[in-house]
Amino acid sequence: MTRIGILTSGGDCPGLNAVIRGAVLKGTEVHAQEFIGFLDGWRGLVDGDVIPLDRSRVRGLAQQGGTILGTSRFGPYQGPNGGARNIQATLDRLGIDAVIAIGGEGTASASKRLFEEGIRIVGVPKTIDNDLSRTDYTFGFDTAVEIATVAIDRLRTTGNSHKRCMVLEVMGRHAGWIALHSGTAGGAHAILIPEHPESLEQICAWVTSVRDRGRAPMVVVAEGFTLPR
Repeated sequence: MTRIGILTSGGDCPGLNAVIRGAVLKGTEVHAQEFIGFLDGWRGLVDGDVIPLDRSRVRGLAQQGGTILGTSRFGPYQGPNGGARNIQATLDRLGIDAVIAIGGEGTASASKRLFEEGIRIVGVPKTIDNDLSRTDYTFGFDTAVEIATVAIDRLRTTGNSHKRCMVLEVMGRHAGWIALHSGTAGGAHAILIPEHPESLEQICAWVTSVRDRGRAPMVVVAEGFTLPR
């Protein structure tokens, strides 16, 4: 029987537990595989710290936030047991045939390096920014947009009460999808995204125009937005 290890690395986001559940259910029910989970991301892989993952353990995970496996900023090349050779020895000792690594850019880069050094590993890209080509929606994106839209609604109520300009910053280092979707849904007066730099003068003009109409301006800005150079 094929035995597969799963880990989650980096920051948590909505959908991690659902991915764990989906992998375990499909693997056990369709492919007759066995699963174990590495605790606290790469640290669990490096140190061989594992828990069994069967159908009963992943029951009800689809709606649960965070990750039942835990996560950390520990890297696979850290510590005395790090590195591809030591990791392969740990996998052999545990009888694990392959690894599924769920994480963002750093996790993907580390997985690629390990793969090139002989570790049988595949990655599941984690990004609430929805910045993955050839994919309509990445997991966690819908939840992020929903939460940001609720925040816009509440900020607009406060802004209208105090006649103030309200600014909401959302995630989006290289892509402005969260800002664009939530800003549109929440009726923001200005949406600032990394793909389209805007001058401070233009932003002030938009905000002033809204104020002059007797409204409280609502601005949504992605974290990666920059002014023109």
